Amino acid sequence: MTDISSNNAHSVETLIDVLQTEDPSRIRAFLAKLPPGDEARALATLDKEQQARLIELLGPEKSVELLVKMTGRGVVSVIEQMPLQQAVDIFEEMPSRQQLDILRRLKGKDASRIIEALAPARAERLRELISYPEDTAGGLMIPEYLAFSRGMLVRDVLDDLRDYGEVYSDYAIQYAYVVSEGGELLGVLRLRDLLLAPKSKLLTDIMIKEPQKVRADTPLKDLKEFFKQVNYLGVPVVDTRERLVGVVLASAVREAVNRRSNQIFLQFSGIVGGEEFRTMPLFKRSSRRLSWLSINIVLNIVAASVIALYQDTLEKAIVLAVFLPIISDMSGCSGNQAVAVSIRELSLGLVRPKELLRVLGKESSIGIINGVVLGLLLGGVAFLWKGNPYLGLVVGVSLAANTLVAVSFGGLVPLFLRRAGADPALASGPLLTTITDVCGFFFVLSFASALLSRL
Repeated sequence: MTDISSNNAHSVETLIDVLQTEDPSRIRAFLAKLPPGDEARALATLDKEQQARLIELLGPEKSVELLVKMTGRGVVSVIEQMPLQQAVDIFEEMPSRQQLDILRRLKGKDASRIIEALAPARAERLRELISYPEDTAGGLMIPEYLAFSRGMLVRDVLDDLRDYGEVYSDYAIQYAYVVSEGGELLGVLRLRDLLLAPKSKLLTDIMIKEPQKVRADTPLKDLKEFFKQVNYLGVPVVDTRERLVGVVLASAVREAVNRRSNQIFLQFSGIVGGEEFRTMPLFKRSSRRLSWLSINIVLNIVAASVIALYQDTLEKAIVLAVFLPIISDMSGCSGNQAVAVSIRELSLGLVRPKELLRVLGKESSIGIINGVVLGLLLGGVAFLWKGNPYLGLVVGVSLAANTLVAVSFGGLVPLFLRRAGADPALASGPLLTTITDVCGFFFVLSFASALLSRL
């Protein structure tokens, strides 16, 4: 039997050794000794067979405790490889919020199989919840909440809480809600008021009337602004008929905002799908990266063709080769700043895809100022290095012109892509790189050709 000590508690090899004992109590003891977060990391490093065996030995309840500590795709990859019944057993033990996250990430066929294996009422409820777009109040809400009919007395509610306390203990309860016979939201009950009120009082006498609420189709950006303005832990969600359908928590909105920011960053970095973990299948990770890199090869060939057209000029003024990558890179950095601002404003709803002229005016102003400043700096360096003012002129003017193009284009391309239905975060980078390279090379070599005799 392997001795489990604090010195090797972090070791995956130790986990594998403990797993080979096939003793659930020893496995649980080992996992309990790991620092917070290391349990999920250890599970992610096991191969598929080892993961399946670990889940089987732990049982559904303990497995869920481990899986809820994993994030995103990591949980889905574990669920995907399970036999259907085992996946269903695990799934039924999970909080509803994580159930919905998993169903959205699973392939359509796998998600349907799990839903169909659930009780009909539960399956129908999940289908309804998953129909809401992910980054809306309906997609982020929790469906468990306390709602009582307006005709009930305080004593009725207290009796209900006492009788079903074990069930309600899993709810994220801060408030209770009063609804009409048709389910329309009428008011909010503070639990403190409920406990202190006379038992013979009607709920409608102690509830907060006309409570703040959000519609199920409220987008993430509006939810973010809502919770900035009010210091609530959560807010009730209603459908188009004002019926209470769930509660969206401020913490869920914060997590969604962070997740969206991370996805934009990964997409902008060329990770197709906006998410990648090293526990994913090797060829899947490779194909996601190659799908973006292969496009870049084509676009870079287009940019390189400009150099080929001016090959004679470059041969006669080889010093220009030193400045070509500088001009291209500096312009690209300026353009990426404009792209980032446009994507951010699009995600927050601060700019609309049709506001092209406004964005162009704002960005071109910055492009002119920054272009002149950067052009003077680089042109001055070229002049001091070679003592040739015409070289400094060619380099400086080229960088200034290319910066203006890059910033203007960088501000506009996300808007064009959004109007075309493409993902701005994924497609803006390659397009901007090609434009800045093509224009930068063209400006330098065409200006140099005009002043070739003086270089």
